[in-house]
Amino acid sequence: MSRVGKKPITIPDNTKILFKNRVITVQGKNGTLERPIHPAVNLKIENGTISLSIDKEDRISRSLHGLTRSLIANMVSGVNEGFERRLEINGIGYRAAMQGNSIVLNLGYSHPINFDLPDGISASVEKNNVIKLFSIDKEKLGLVSAAIRRLRPPEPYKGKGIKYAEERIRKKAGKTGTK
Repeated sequence: MSRVGKKPITIPDNTKILFKNRVITVQGKNGTLERPIHPAVNLKIENGTISLSIDKEDRISRSLHGLTRSLIANMVSGVNEGFERRLEINGIGYRAAMQGNSIVLNLGYSHPINFDLPDGISASVEKNNVIKLFSIDKEKLGLVSAAIRRLRPPEPYKGKGIKYAEERIRKKAGKTGTK
């Protein structure tokens, strides 16, 4: 039995949860999220908590038990508080700017890159080199931030590129000149 899956999820006030036809819908002050639930996982909503259980003790059911609990917990916290991700741009001449619902990135290429934000993701740019992304869906936020980082990943010699704010870049020594 999964240790993560056994923990109940507390439902905050002013959060509505509906479980119908194997689809859970979580509605809070920031919005609404939906997710289908695998048939191997059983869901019970009572007394302000959500508890999950599984019927069989096979490998797939045990792994889905913890995964489903984490996904539902992320949905509940997302519709109430939301998630934020910060990206930092390092490099001479590298910068970002908001233009409508897209981010214009100058990353040392011969042309600026327009990155269109999908629905449900909002962004702001601070000091031309810090991008703050906000969403209620943690999965979508991670995918968008990874796609932005992939445009110019940090290189190990000077550290130029786009990195997550909490990420540490291990720099290499580079060539030594011999005379």
